[in-house]
Amino acid sequence: MREKTRIKSARERVIVYVDGFNLYFGMKEAGFNKYKWLDLYKLAQNLLKPDQNLIGVKYFTSRVSNNPEKQKRQTTYLEALMHKGVEIFYGHYQRNTIECSRCGNIWVNYNEKMTDVNIATHMLNDAFNDRYDMAMLISGDSDLVPPIKSIHGFFENKRIFVAFPPKRTNNAISYVSKGSMVIGRKKLLDSLFPEEVKKKDGFILKKPKEW
Repeated sequence: MREKTRIKSARERVIVYVDGFNLYFGMKEAGFNKYKWLDLYKLAQNLLKPDQNLIGVKYFTSRVSNNPEKQKRQTTYLEALMHKGVEIFYGHYQRNTIECSRCGNIWVNYNEKMTDVNIATHMLNDAFNDRYDMAMLISGDSDLVPPIKSIHGFFENKRIFVAFPPKRTNNAISYVSKGSMVIGRKKLLDSLFPEEVKKKDGFILKKPKEW
């Protein structure tokens, strides 16, 4: 099945898909902790060109558990994103145990699940429903190579552009994408929420003092 030919609008329609886990740990590894109070809708706007039109921003993450302080900070951040119109889709954390082969100690580890599947499903679904001309993927997860290739195979007039988080550049994704860049410090700095975000109901969300 191939995409039906249609007349493109003057401005390229863009939906941005954000891999929250990949972005968070990329910034953390780069030492960009002070940029975590990040307005993703504003970031998306700052990454677009003048001839592009932002249709929406989709954020994929998992809820923190077993840590009340982290849960509170995450909830505050998610509410700020929703206030800006960002759509949020949840995966989950899977609990497993790791045993040291040398000392025999066992500890609990949590791995995030379903984010890459959720992103792939939404990108494909939105392509088939002709909701974008370009999908901007903010992630460096190579598990997303197959859906990128599939979309380009089915839809010759659509493209996946990848904006890599800091420290998350991936050659396999660069090869199959139709354009890529690395999100730098300046783009993050220019895309932060103010210290306080006032919701429509008047409630004020304050930037967490620590993350």
